[in-house]
Amino acid sequence: MDATVTLPRSNPLILRLRFGADLDAGDKALLADLSRSSRGLEPQQDIVRAGDRASGVHLVLEGYAFRYKIVDDGQRQILGLLLPGDFCDLQSIVLGPSDHYIAALTACTIADIPQDRVDALVFRDSRLARALWWATLVDESILREWLASMGQRAADKRIAHLFCELLLRQQLVGAAGACDCPLPLTQPMLADILGITTIHVSRILRDLRTAGLIRLKDRRLHVPDVARLRAFCDFDPTYLHLVRQPDRAPARDAVQAGP
Repeated sequence: MDATVTLPRSNPLILRLRFGADLDAGDKALLADLSRSSRGLEPQQDIVRAGDRASGVHLVLEGYAFRYKIVDDGQRQILGLLLPGDFCDLQSIVLGPSDHYIAALTACTIADIPQDRVDALVFRDSRLARALWWATLVDESILREWLASMGQRAADKRIAHLFCELLLRQQLVGAAGACDCPLPLTQPMLADILGITTIHVSRILRDLRTAGLIRLKDRRLHVPDVARLRAFCDFDPTYLHLVRQPDRAPARDAVQAGP
């Protein structure tokens, strides 16, 4: 499926990067132009394969994508979820060949951006350079939080924490409501993210539903009481770095990290 698709009215890249820099109208126009050339991908279709030398970067406009690695015994570990407004592989400009795979989790709309266009943005304006740098650093911060979850949080709190993160990240780009969001993850995918068995995932989801913390229906997550779910798993959104420092943006642009 390679046909050109119609883009969403609100540009998720601009909505996300507004937290990384105080973008002016010219910056937003340049960022919007990155999304002009897009293509659709089927679920499970690879975007980047390990060992590939990228000629540019890929931006998720709609749908979910995911990073993963295959270990020696063939098992898959999911390393990150990529949502609308996320670059898949911004680091490839510096690092060269990919050391992991990136694939569409759902049907996705992806923008393919040549490296020279990204270079032109970075060298044109320090605000854009800072915004793209911010996006890369937040991706690393999310990975650190996932590692902390894997090592120290109980499995039920691990899943609840992931749900809180996905709800908030999608709210930031207008892809979620106040207490519900798309959740296309299957139980085996959750197991591959959290390092537990599918049977364990099933039991935890049942327990969270029984406790009234979540509802899952039609591939959507519903959270009856967001504050209660956050309290259950000690969710602190600081690691998403959603409030800019006063010397980088007007105070009016500071946002509450939550619905």
